Amino acid sequence: MAQHTKRKNRWKRLFLMLFGLNMVIFIAIIALIFWPVSDTEDSYPEQEFTQKSSEFVVRTTKQNLNELMNAYIDKLLEGSNHHYKVSLNDDVHLQGELPVFSTTVPLSVHLEPLVQDNGDVILKQKSISIGLLELPNQKIMEYMKKYLPVPKWVTINPEDEEIYVAVTDMKIRSNFHVGVEHIDLKANNLAFKIKIPYKTLGIEPKKDSAR
Repeated sequence: MAQHTKRKNRWKRLFLMLFGLNMVIFIAIIALIFWPVSDTEDSYPEQEFTQKSSEFVVRTTKQNLNELMNAYIDKLLEGSNHHYKVSLNDDVHLQGELPVFSTTVPLSVHLEPLVQDNGDVILKQKSISIGLLELPNQKIMEYMKKYLPVPKWVTINPEDEEIYVAVTDMKIRSNFHVGVEHIDLKANNLAFKIKIPYKTLGIEPKKDSAR
């Protein structure tokens, strides 16, 4: 009888221990599910849904950019009598023709690209020539401004002997916004910032709610 009672108490203790362990596990799971999330963890998805665009940095090479630029120039000059091209080597080399005295003369300009904080580029003139004519650099750039067809976002400034390339003003069909991040021609390291508006992808950001 005593052994039976002892065995019964032992099973009772084991049952209580198992029951207590199950309760601890159950309470831990409930706590993890319903535990309040900290402000730091909550701020990340809030930013994700309220921002209007995402920005990426894309790297490329001189060869790829050469092909893209000259394809754009060919399209720009389509149907005209003008001819010029741009090549990237240790600097930016513009070659073409300019009308002078009822004829055309070869044009050659070497420029140094200077990336601006806003993503645009200034092409600072290093050397310039127009055939065998001996003309001041500023005068040649005045001819360029007058006769050289360029996109609306490119401005030739003869007085400063430079060309301002407003890359950020380019109109792209996809509605992406492009800017220059870095240009190192000697190292063949070119990087561009591409900002993609969420509206372009059909995503409408939530409005910021007052807290």
